Amino acid sequence: MIDCVFTLDYEIHGNGTGTLRELVLEPGKQLKTIFQKWNARFVNFVEAAEFERISELGADSDIDLVRRQIKELYIDGFEIGLHLHPQWCNARYEQGHWVLDLSEYNLCTLGKARITKIVTNSINYLRSTVDDNGFTPLSFRAGNWLFQPTSTAASVLAEHGIRIDSSVFKGGVQHNHGLDYRRAMKNSYFWPFSDDVCAVDPNGDWIEVPIYTAMVPFWKMPTSKRMSFGNAFGAASTSLGQKVNRIRDFTRFQYPLKFDFCRMTREELTTMLEQVVEDDRSDPEVYRPIVAIGHTKDLSEPQTVDYVLSYLRSKAINVATFKEIHSKLLNERRRQQPSSLAANGRN
Repeated sequence: MIDCVFTLDYEIHGNGTGTLRELVLEPGKQLKTIFQKWNARFVNFVEAAEFERISELGADSDIDLVRRQIKELYIDGFEIGLHLHPQWCNARYEQGHWVLDLSEYNLCTLGKARITKIVTNSINYLRSTVDDNGFTPLSFRAGNWLFQPTSTAASVLAEHGIRIDSSVFKGGVQHNHGLDYRRAMKNSYFWPFSDDVCAVDPNGDWIEVPIYTAMVPFWKMPTSKRMSFGNAFGAASTSLGQKVNRIRDFTRFQYPLKFDFCRMTREELTTMLEQVVEDDRSDPEVYRPIVAIGHTKDLSEPQTVDYVLSYLRSKAINVATFKEIHSKLLNERRRQQPSSLAANGRN
């Protein structure tokens, strides 16, 4: 059984450049229209720290329209998830440019008190934005996918009621930040965890539903569409060592290609889905929640998204949010033996 979960990182560029209207509002409006056409919903990972800081400093006059769009998405059944780039929390806006606090780039390396403050403030901001004091996001995605070292951040987020993470992309490595998701490659399409996002823990409070990836030869990565985008990794690497590490990240014989509905061509997207469909035919008893990722700032061909939703409808593949599949994940977790959680899964 396949469920396809579309997730949207709702934000401007990682270095603070770009306008809310161009990079958030307009693409958010286009995607909402397309998904409603197919009676489908996506998970909107709202970069709460970024928007809160823009609000506090009045750096973009469209911030109120962004908050209104988030509320409208919430009312219309789109899931609101928490997305955090903590370098925004102490950001300064000077002479029309953002100066981000890169000492707080990875939430997981901060102390527990600081993580608690950031998470509490961000959830309160989301509650105010959706005008629901009882709102708690079910799902989380770490900024730049950095959910390692996992333990402290995971415990704080769990204390705030968050239960699903979707930061992992199997096979992922970022040498500059100590990210290494290669150990997760042996895991299935989802798994419970506690202190280590890559390690299956049957008693863990969390469920990881990773961004779906396929391991491909590195020369298949630089398609013309992906190469048209700027730096997707936030802060620019300036030192020689950082540049060398970024080269090391990419120059492997095989590299994880994310199922990215804003960066991939329709041919790439359907080819990846066709493999999932074939796997499902071969073993229909396995539950396959397939997570697609996109960014508002990367949306260049809305018609590709429409095409993929049409393709999924033709294959009778359900499009759902984490909230909609949460009970299914819990039931499957109870049904499966611990060993099976680490025995299946191509991605």
